[in-house]
Amino acid sequence: MTPFPPAATEAEFARLTRAGLLPPVRTLLGSLGVRGEPEPFADGSLPVYAVGADLVLKLFPPVHLGELPTERTMLEALHGRLPIPTPRVVQAGEHEGWGYVLMDRLPGVTLKEAWPQLSTEDKAALAPRLGEALAALHGLDDPALTVLGPANWSAFLTGQRDRALDHHRATNLDEHWLAQIPAFLDAVDLGEPATVPLHTEFMRDHLMVTPGSGEPTGLFDFEPAMRGAAEYEFVAVGLFVSGGDAAFLHRLLLAYGYHPADLGEEFARRCLAYALLHVYSDFRWYLDALPAPPEPTLDALATAWWGTAG
Repeated sequence: MTPFPPAATEAEFARLTRAGLLPPVRTLLGSLGVRGEPEPFADGSLPVYAVGADLVLKLFPPVHLGELPTERTMLEALHGRLPIPTPRVVQAGEHEGWGYVLMDRLPGVTLKEAWPQLSTEDKAALAPRLGEALAALHGLDDPALTVLGPANWSAFLTGQRDRALDHHRATNLDEHWLAQIPAFLDAVDLGEPATVPLHTEFMRDHLMVTPGSGEPTGLFDFEPAMRGAAEYEFVAVGLFVSGGDAAFLHRLLLAYGYHPADLGEEFARRCLAYALLHVYSDFRWYLDALPAPPEPTLDALATAWWGTAG
């Protein structure tokens, strides 16, 4: 029996490898009565292992143990209640200071893997399915989900706004873009919308589809979930699903419930504002990965990534 190693700090966790954790993972699975050789997935910020064809084990080291309740609560509340399947929790708990969730394995491949092979027609059919799934998620009224943070959405945004320049400077964003951020955020009215359950990282990496057709077969990775304004969700959608494809985003948003008149410059500017305030925002990376705007301004960037006229 091999115990889990210390991982109470990010430095300790960073020294560990998924292959190196296999001995304690086997011990944990044995204690749970689960047979099957664990195989590590390469992607993701936390260690995740396939266990045979039917199960997945996700680990939460002590430094990230606080994320376990969010993942578990979201999975338990959402299972069977969205148009796209989510994993069923088989077992969850703590073992030697590490958290774990053993869950059903979703079929298919990630949308990230399938995307290059999908036809224009496949993508057009997929977009409204994703919009409908997000509408169902945001419309879910379950007392269990009231535990999601932050406790005060307005205070959260104020804190993000106060730290915005420091945050983006730390990512080595060019001064040309940094100089535009304060005025842009001051000019965008985010209002006081109702708060809803959010995935916050709704992206191709976290969606499963049928190879070849793009039929959605699953949505996973809920530990970053929050409760906040619905349009905060469309940060990841615009950056990591539509990726500058205005027609795809338009179809998704109409299926979500937007009226065409609601989609325009102000919508795109609000999405960009939320992107600048997002917990994991990294505009230097986005600028390298997404289509360049026609001119180097934040207004042009908003239209390039969240515009819906194509």
